[in-house]
Amino acid sequence: QVQLVESGGGLVQAGGSLRLSCAASGRTLSSYMVGWFRQAPGKEREFVAAIRRSVYFADSVKGRFTISRDNAKNTVYLQMNSLKPEDTAVYYCAGGRTTVQVWVGTEYDYWGQGTQVTVSS
Repeated sequence: QVQLVESGGGLVQAGGSLRLSCAASGRTLSSYMVGWFRQAPGKEREFVAAIRRSVYFADSVKGRFTISRDNAKNTVYLQMNSLKPEDTAVYYCAGGRTTVQVWVGTEYDYWGQGTQVTVSS
């Protein structure tokens, strides 16, 4: 069993930056696909980024967001730069043992509770 805890969300002005963290306990994340998803009010959950050996990004965040992992801390980070009001959402991290389609939420086995990101215009 893997427990995932997100942190780092908050309120930021447009153009600003935030770094989200996804800390894991119970198992090491190094062999897992770790994805970030987000859900805005009234909208469906959408894929943001993922990392295992390679990194993957949604088109909407390419060039603005980066994803990285610190295996020693069993933590994955989502660095978000040049934030826009449309990035406002609850951000979730997820871990998958056999994830192939990284953009598909049902391919992940474990989910965190989410952290709110609000970008003001």
